[in-house]
Amino acid sequence: MRLHFIDLFAPRGIIDRSRDDSRTFDSNQLDRLDFLVAEFKKRGIYVDLNLNVGRSYKQDDGVTDHDRIRWDKGLVLFDPRLIELQKEYARQILTHKNPYTGTEYRNEPAVAIVEILNENALYMGYRAPTPFYDEQLTAIYNLWLAKRNDVPAPRLKGPEVAAASHERFHAEMAFYSEMEDRFYQDMTHYLRKELGVRVPITGTADHSHTGSSYPMLATLSRLDIMDGHTYWQHPGSRVMNTPMVNDPFNSTVVKLSRTAFAGKPYTVSEVNHPFPNEWASEGIPILAAYASLQDWDAIFLYTFEPKRAADWPPYVGDPFDISLDPVRMTQMASGSLMFLRGDVRAARKTIVRSYSREQVVDSRRLPPTESPYFTPGFPLALPLTHTSRIGSLNGAATPVPTLAAADPIVSDTGELAWHRAEGKYGVVTVETERTQALIGFLAANPKSTKNLSARIETPFAALVLVSLDEEPISRSSRLL
Repeated sequence: MRLHFIDLFAPRGIIDRSRDDSRTFDSNQLDRLDFLVAEFKKRGIYVDLNLNVGRSYKQDDGVTDHDRIRWDKGLVLFDPRLIELQKEYARQILTHKNPYTGTEYRNEPAVAIVEILNENALYMGYRAPTPFYDEQLTAIYNLWLAKRNDVPAPRLKGPEVAAASHERFHAEMAFYSEMEDRFYQDMTHYLRKELGVRVPITGTADHSHTGSSYPMLATLSRLDIMDGHTYWQHPGSRVMNTPMVNDPFNSTVVKLSRTAFAGKPYTVSEVNHPFPNEWASEGIPILAAYASLQDWDAIFLYTFEPKRAADWPPYVGDPFDISLDPVRMTQMASGSLMFLRGDVRAARKTIVRSYSREQVVDSRRLPPTESPYFTPGFPLALPLTHTSRIGSLNGAATPVPTLAAADPIVSDTGELAWHRAEGKYGVVTVETERTQALIGFLAANPKSTKNLSARIETPFAALVLVSLDEEPISRSSRLL
């Protein structure tokens, strides 16, 4: 069953020191958190409570180079003091009783998921922000090597990664994997056994699609839920402005599909078509349709309201803000109906792929041209046709599946079709009993469904027709 979800990042700076030896919550920020959770609960909205999105440190935190490591995410995976602070924060949040609900967060039924970290990983070539942490990690690595009767070695960096021998590369990858696994298992044990958290726990998100994430996913798959993040043309480095309907194999759908495991829930806790993108209307209906085809469990748009000002000024706060966006906020209604009701059926066929441990490690050296699946020869039309799942990352490798090239790419349910039109005038159609949609370059490449057709002069549009009752569109008395 799919639920209404919100991904809640506990407010930054929520912990302050009131005395040299005591941390307490900032009462204003904590009250806001409590109030929001209570209001979500009234409306049947479940919370994914994220314990560490980013953190800066203060002089009296007992943290080396506290003023130079702001928001460096990798450090918390190995530094003992930062792990200690992470546990302290988790304890203070999860054992706090919300005065509006009368329930501690560890027992709050509106909290459906506890997420340990946000977009965090150690990777080959990782360099800490200061020499202290870089030397600390290298020392830990050499202790690890010594226990295996290996000679000390510096960690690989830059061009050394590609040129490293098979043995050295695999050894350092094993070190990072074991360190990540130790952190997540220790934190999970702390949350479960010492704090009494009973809801599913997720570690972090698969968040970078320019390289293989399989080593990290092998670790994360030992937790309860798999999670993914991606954006269509993230504006972090430069603003791009091209339509996704013309590029299905690099779409948010295909990128996100690589992470799901057979037999495990899969959530997407960050996704968006960031502003400015004049094709943004394609994002929500395409994602809702194909997420249903893939039978994912939750979709969170990042983000509803990023403003810092207490008076909530009436402007779009940043490229990800959807709260005042006339396209994305209105499409949330039709997109959520399509997804939550399961109007688009799950695919009839599931393709399960498994990899040997050797393949998993070696995938880290595959070029970006193998993105996002990092499985040479894998047909990227497959997740637009069938369900795609990982079976194992430490077993017998399965043959790479095959799929004949087609235009349009039609789902095996027959309800979705991605018309590529040679990468120029793409259109996606959705045809179900209660939701039908035409998305893309409809003027140049007109399409229709059983109950919906369009005659427009605008080159590009996203038209979604949804029944607002249980009846099919053809008999519904209320349509959106």
